[in-house]
Amino acid sequence: MSCNWLPNRRACISHNDHCIPRGGKQVGRFEKGTSGNPNGRTKGSRNAATLACEALLDGQAEALTAKAVQMALDGDPVALRLCLDRIYPPRKDRPVTFSLPPITSARDAADLMAAVTEAVATGHITPSEATEIGKLIDRLREGISNRRTGRTRGGHTAGERC
Repeated sequence: MSCNWLPNRRACISHNDHCIPRGGKQVGRFEKGTSGNPNGRTKGSRNAATLACEALLDGQAEALTAKAVQMALDGDPVALRLCLDRIYPPRKDRPVTFSLPPITSARDAADLMAAVTEAVATGHITPSEATEIGKLIDRLREGISNRRTGRTRGGHTAGERC
């Protein structure tokens, strides 16, 4: 099927808005890089599906909770997991304890990273935990370096404005 492009209307009469004119630029509702709603969603507005669910479940929270607990007690594994996840949610982080030397210079930061690497190698912490600790050490090193040179975090001197 061929495209019946009308250059004066910037539209195609035989297809939908997906047709591309001979110049190669696609015609759309908005200019490229321009949002149809530059202010974004208004604060406090809520999803229609969420509002509908709330309306259906309004006043039923206690009965539903009791039913879920009863099903869990009767041995339903899905209900049991749901209840346990609400009582004791899975932890995202765990406390990590191991000895570290004090950090007062950039050289100390390198020694500290060596200690973290050793902790990973011996299994005391996981590689992802080491990554987070490494970010903290890097921030400490950056702070020490900036304090020595009189620079702020953005690279400016203390009296400069951005």
